[in-house]
Amino acid sequence: LPLLLEATLLRLAGGSHHPFYNGFYYNHIMNDKGNGQEKVVYFNGAKLVVETPKDPVYSSNGANVTLPCHYHYEPDLEGKHKIRIKWSKLRDDYTKEQDVLVAIGKTYMAFGDFRGRAHLHQAGRREASLVVSDVRLQDHGKYRCEVIDGLEDESDVVDLRLQGIVFPYQPPRGQYRLNFHEAERACQEQDAILATFNQLFQAWSEGLDWCNAGWLADGTVQYPIRLPRKPCGGLHLAPGIRSYGPRHRHLHRFDAFCFSSALRGEVFYLDRPAGMTLEEAKQSCQDVGAEIARVGQLYSAWKFLGLDRCDAGWLADGSVRYPIAKPRANCGPAEPGVRSFGFPSRGRFGVFCYKER
Repeated sequence: LPLLLEATLLRLAGGSHHPFYNGFYYNHIMNDKGNGQEKVVYFNGAKLVVETPKDPVYSSNGANVTLPCHYHYEPDLEGKHKIRIKWSKLRDDYTKEQDVLVAIGKTYMAFGDFRGRAHLHQAGRREASLVVSDVRLQDHGKYRCEVIDGLEDESDVVDLRLQGIVFPYQPPRGQYRLNFHEAERACQEQDAILATFNQLFQAWSEGLDWCNAGWLADGTVQYPIRLPRKPCGGLHLAPGIRSYGPRHRHLHRFDAFCFSSALRGEVFYLDRPAGMTLEEAKQSCQDVGAEIARVGQLYSAWKFLGLDRCDAGWLADGSVRYPIAKPRANCGPAEPGVRSFGFPSRGRFGVFCYKER
């Protein structure tokens, strides 16, 4: 990019915590009649309107997604305008923004994790849609589409949601051993991230019932209850999400609720007549060009691919589990789910392997 244009793009991106304005606020100017009423002045004679979908846009891990954004003028303006466009990723509480992409005309610059994955889709007239390729778990969230025409600056928000599954997780050390940062790492090691409240709520509405409290991405500790019972908040409380509220991220320790999305590959089962130790299981997966599966991968294969296996197998964290899509005799409870034998210190089992397509 020419240095001047690059500097302009960077300056446009740098205002990520505030609306863009050229040194003063321009939309609302007090009239001089002294009656305290505002009149709105649009410097180009027309109001700039930015529109995005009101309903969430859904995608999945590894897919490509388009976040629609269009703008127009009221009344309509003819002729071309030198439009500047900025996309930002917002926190759920709107208190912080992450720069995604800025553009002037057909020249654009993407930032951070979006570099090489984000570009504008401007096939239609007055379109400012954002295309994100190779969607990642961390891309889930709200995005602001901001359009700047001279002194006019308007924006709207798109909600990108990943289709996925929430699962409770505790490490081999046992229950309530993770502070917030350890919970983040534990989910990442299982091909997942800490779930948001909205993701946990969706899982609860689909039937998740878990009595152990776990960290969420916002630093709160909560747990979902479908069937009220004495050890889980009491019989007198209605079903719902029980909350401990925000906890100290270093000192307090709980389990974690992790979120994983659709797989880029496949999970399959290997066995030997005499079973395998954990180390033998890891080697067996490597021998067939795969790796031992992680917990999030097993849950995703069960949820999205209908993986059903009534044989226990090792996973990468040292746990032994098996997925049941069609409940039947001798395969655990009457509901579908991923069954767990915990973290056996000895024993010989099969193994679940994962291989990318």
